[in-house]
Amino acid sequence: MRSFPADLARAQQEWSATYRQLAERPGRTELRRRLHLLSAQVFFHPYWQQRRPNPAAWWELRALGRSDRAGN
Repeated sequence: MRSFPADLARAQQEWSATYRQLAERPGRTELRRRLHLLSAQVFFHPYWQQRRPNPAAWWELRALGRSDRAGN
């Protein structure tokens, strides 16, 4: 697995947690705004300026975000 910067990994983990909260409580404006902000942080992170993101990298980052749910 590739190594992601700590702030990028943290933003992805927060994105996953916020997405789960929004799924449980749809229509919450504050959660939608938070999800939008986190999406921009992840997508426009300087890490992606150094290398072209490919589907495998996105998949690994998303898996990292989901692993926080299991307590990993």
